Amino acid sequence: MKKNLLVTLIAALVISISGYAQSMILLEGTYQSKNVYVQNPFASNGVGFCVYEVRVNDQITTDEIGSSAFEIDLRNFQLKPGDPVTIKIFHKDDCKPKVLNPEVLKPKSTFVTTSITVDCNANLLKWTTTGEQGKLTFIIEQFRWNKWVKIGEVEGLGTAGPNNYSFAVVPHSGENQFRVKQIDFSGQARTSPVAKCTSTKPAITFYPVKAKDKITFEGGETMYEIFDQFGNIVKKGFGSTIDVTGLAKGGYFLNYDNKTAEFFKQ
Repeated sequence: MKKNLLVTLIAALVISISGYAQSMILLEGTYQSKNVYVQNPFASNGVGFCVYEVRVNDQITTDEIGSSAFEIDLRNFQLKPGDPVTIKIFHKDDCKPKVLNPEVLKPKSTFVTTSITVDCNANLLKWTTTGEQGKLTFIIEQFRWNKWVKIGEVEGLGTAGPNNYSFAVVPHSGENQFRVKQIDFSGQARTSPVAKCTSTKPAITFYPVKAKDKITFEGGETMYEIFDQFGNIVKKGFGSTIDVTGLAKGGYFLNYDNKTAEFFKQ
């Protein structure tokens, strides 16, 4: 009888421990020189707190977790800004802790542009950065039609640098302006200085002004946008012709090369 009871208790303990291991909050990101704070409720039976173990990069922390709120001190792990961080918060099945500031592991845009140049003959934009603290995408933009237009993306290395990047561009006729930017979790854009060059390619023209089925560009291929009279974009792309058979009859605005014009769809 006692032997059977002991076996039952051991089995229950194994199940309980297994249950703890399956209840885990996983945080992944990069070290941004800030610590993580956790709200730690009591277990539902009122005995002890919810969290029973915390691991940072698979190392058990020495933080005091036996309280209603505690701090995961990442300074104890000799991390450098931008280093990858994985935090595992193990807790009991019948309760759930709350991470109060998970955003501190999200990379920030901290790059500094040490140089940025563009060659209109080689069709190449180059830039060098330092101070990156996490992998974020660089958005490449070209100034056209009195606005900045996205023309591509390059994945950032996310290291202190110096980091060298390049991107193939398509200049329009006349003076060209390019820049790169990053947008982090805050939604704020961090931009580079503007790189300029002057293209010797001839200006592009188009015909006809009254189009039935297509518009043709003379002078080469170009990026283009078509807007209706209400300012809604109805077509965009890159090429030497535009198929306009699907457009309703009426007037439209056409952005192309470095110009804006109007045409009428018959």
